[in-house]
Amino acid sequence: MSISRLARIPLRSPSRSYATTAGLSALARPKAESLSATWQGTSATGGNTKNFIGGAFVDSKTTQWHDVLDPSTQTLLTRVPETTMEEFDQAVDAASQAFKSWSKQSVLARQRFAIELQYQIRQNADALAHSIVLEQGKTLADAHGDVLRGLQVVETAIGITSNIVGEKLEVSKDMDTEVRKLPLGVCASIAPFNFPAMIPLWTIPLATVTGNTLILKPSERDPGAAMIIAELCARAGLPEGVVNVVHGTVPVVNRICDHEAIKAVSFVGGDRAGRHIYERATKNGKRVQANLGAKNHAVIMPDANKNLALNSIIGAAFGAAGQRCMAVSVAVLVGAAQSWLPELVERASKLNVNGGFEEGADLGPLISPASKARVTGLIASCADEGGRIHLDGRNVQVPGYSAGNFVGPTVLEGTVEMRCYREEIFGPVLTVITSDTLDNALDIINKNKYGNGAVIFTQSGATARKFESGVNVGQVGINVPIPVPLPMFAWSGNKGSVLGDIGFYGKSGINFYTQNKTTTSLWRQEDAIGNKASVDMPTHH
Repeated sequence: MSISRLARIPLRSPSRSYATTAGLSALARPKAESLSATWQGTSATGGNTKNFIGGAFVDSKTTQWHDVLDPSTQTLLTRVPETTMEEFDQAVDAASQAFKSWSKQSVLARQRFAIELQYQIRQNADALAHSIVLEQGKTLADAHGDVLRGLQVVETAIGITSNIVGEKLEVSKDMDTEVRKLPLGVCASIAPFNFPAMIPLWTIPLATVTGNTLILKPSERDPGAAMIIAELCARAGLPEGVVNVVHGTVPVVNRICDHEAIKAVSFVGGDRAGRHIYERATKNGKRVQANLGAKNHAVIMPDANKNLALNSIIGAAFGAAGQRCMAVSVAVLVGAAQSWLPELVERASKLNVNGGFEEGADLGPLISPASKARVTGLIASCADEGGRIHLDGRNVQVPGYSAGNFVGPTVLEGTVEMRCYREEIFGPVLTVITSDTLDNALDIINKNKYGNGAVIFTQSGATARKFESGVNVGQVGINVPIPVPLPMFAWSGNKGSVLGDIGFYGKSGINFYTQNKTTTSLWRQEDAIGNKASVDMPTHH
């Protein structure tokens, strides 16, 4: 593989025209113009996003397009195609053809791609972060975090030469049994809007280093980072067709679930889509891993380090405007810790809501006006059902961004029967529940249908041990607000937060993208034909 492969990627057409960027902020405008001028598959100035098929960025022939708007200003950034079925099949055909040779590449060759990809991502992290801020609305610092957490998976994938080692044992005299991990074939990844770089990078590195090829469908709301990553894969020497990118909504997702050449599907997103994909794809014989919704609890004990606990909960609840599947959306105040609620509200009220490129911004807008309407409706439901709104972010005013999808930090106090507790809000909203005891707090968490994560803040080792042992979630934090495991481990959410038996990244990720082949062979030593010649007088008896 060679970086010179980049020369085979078609050059951007000089006739491509762009819409005005006048609606963007003065900070955002030069970033948008730079992205459009530099990257072949995406636009941030009103042009069209392309498909990436067989190593080339291809204009779609579709008649159906999805507008991507800057969530801070509603300025048109790009138009995303609803990839046609003919174009989708071309992508699968390219992946199928590429699999024939890529799967035969040595593990060292595939490792070299991962090594080069991590370099390319580091060199172009600013561009990826700028695209995320523009399309998704994150603050610049949070967008860089999005990229970094994906990069860590790439770096871990570099260890494939050690992590994919098989097993061999002489099970009887001269008889060996050997187990090897082999690729599946063409795989697919369906990514959500809330982590435009991280989730594609959960799947691309592990699918490719294990010898598979991949069809990636990023969210139609913010595909820019995925298109940049596709170009970085090419720069890293990935052969044509190993990674392909298509776009769209339900028709494309259904085609992924139905196409007989696709062997496995990865999905991160909401409950409804996740259940549909899991049921449809598994019915068609595909392997599926699906991360769904969440309702993550933080238990604050009276003996907790107060400053650490309050700051950690505020960061985990309101960072990324609450649009994280591991956001802390419920705080359970136990016993005397209930008196800390006023200070929690005061600290949350001081967070800076602003455009993502603005200095000092703590959280930006929600992804869309529809998301804002849903979040504000759930906030209102708390008061309607008898709860209290201690901090109301529905009418937050952000100077210079009057059209943005902003909701400020919001703190509710309610009960487990209320909608604001039962439903995943996916916004900067923290619901506070009170509890007299740790046992009651554990009961609240364990009765919740979701199981991504839960955390406790305490200075008692015994209390921490009881919590860790008794809580029924997949990822537990002790004085750690967002206990997402680093990629040498595996994602391990449970209950209603996952479908499928094999988790993302880590050893689980390698297992997801491989199948075992077991060979048992017998070569008797006494049958060897290379025995030493005899010089003794031959006798015949």
